[in-house]
Amino acid sequence: MRSIAVTVDDVVTALEAVERSGRPVVLRITPPFYGRMRARLHVAGGEGGYDGDVDPIHLDPRRLVDDDAPRYPEVDETEDRLEAEEGYSTEEHRARHVEAVERWRAAVRSHVVGSIVVDAPGGPHEIEVKRLG
Repeated sequence: MRSIAVTVDDVVTALEAVERSGRPVVLRITPPFYGRMRARLHVAGGEGGYDGDVDPIHLDPRRLVDDDAPRYPEVDETEDRLEAEEGYSTEEHRARHVEAVERWRAAVRSHVVGSIVVDAPGGPHEIEVKRLG
């Protein structure tokens, strides 16, 4: 496998699901493997068993963004910033947190990595990450 193609929206969605809820959301590459493969959004463990000789590859979405990617905004952080201002309300808190999450989604899109290393039968193997969308 030389490269994987992944939609940036899938990376952001998977990353948000992992960060918000701890759900086992991954980007899945399903065999048989070829030179260029597609990694798709998937909930790990939701498929039951796999009948093939080779298991699919599950990529943690955190591996698909660089170390400089912004952290997911926590609700409490939004509240702390808002409480420092006058006029705190739960409605304003919700609105500000929605805005913070939207800014995070937009910002994290530019942090998708250009390559990753995966474990392969012959040892670690570097593959290129092709961004779609």
